[in-house]
Amino acid sequence: MNNLVGIGSFGSVYKAMLKLVEDGVEETKLVAVKVLNMKQRGACKSFISECEALRSIRHRNLVRIITVCSSIDFKGSDFRALVYEFMPNGSLDHWLQSNEKKLSFIQRLNIMIDVSSALEYLHHQGTTPIIHCDLKPSNILLDEEMSAHVADFGLSRFAALNGNSSSTSLRGSIGYAAPEYGMGNKASSEGDVYSFGILVLEMMTGMSPTGNKFKDELSLRKCVCDALQERVWDVIDSKLFEDEDGFVKDCMVPVLKIGIDCSEENPVKRLQMGDVSKEMHAIRNGLLLVTGLHGRS
Repeated sequence: MNNLVGIGSFGSVYKAMLKLVEDGVEETKLVAVKVLNMKQRGACKSFISECEALRSIRHRNLVRIITVCSSIDFKGSDFRALVYEFMPNGSLDHWLQSNEKKLSFIQRLNIMIDVSSALEYLHHQGTTPIIHCDLKPSNILLDEEMSAHVADFGLSRFAALNGNSSSTSLRGSIGYAAPEYGMGNKASSEGDVYSFGILVLEMMTGMSPTGNKFKDELSLRKCVCDALQERVWDVIDSKLFEDEDGFVKDCMVPVLKIGIDCSEENPVKRLQMGDVSKEMHAIRNGLLLVTGLHGRS
């Protein structure tokens, strides 16, 4: 189907036109409609989790939900759908994997800052902390200005007052899920930080953590750590060298180090998202000051 945007774990996403009334004015708006596959185990729980999370949060770097639908379809089956604002530039995953499209270093840095800002808000600024639990490139959507919006809260968890998540059941994504989750640990903000660290390393290297080269004892993080001292340029995405000057290249190493510090195996040693956001803003401010680049170039 021409309006099919993508297929996820619990359903499919379509683009559609929706008539909306805002401030008394009727307009037709392009939206993204996520239709849950109710035959898929966990789909109903995913729908409820996403509704609970999105109704209580609002941030410029979180995808905005417009409305939801819970009814019976023409076959008499349960129907569940969520309607979001449409993101014309698609997912970050598409940009990272494409041979035709290219993200500059400043664009990648902006996206990292947007995502870190969203996570800081989820973890620390809401009335109840929310843990995303499934941060990865396909769940980061880009608007017309290439600003990033974190999406897909189907696996999200509310953090209880004691700091633990409200559920012991967790299904993250291989390559991005924190190692402690594999040992049965509850979801935590530190788990999101780990996923963010892997995301940063993937954005800087162009290598997926689930790539064929990463097996046995070799991981994306270990690959970057091994190269950091003497051959760091061997692991940085070659697309970043095409248009960047020497100073821009010098800014890439601190970003890699942030990715490594966020993806420490020990959760206690990982950075806090507030500190990550400050460090990345400092890197960008220095970059813009010296190069004169525009923040959204």
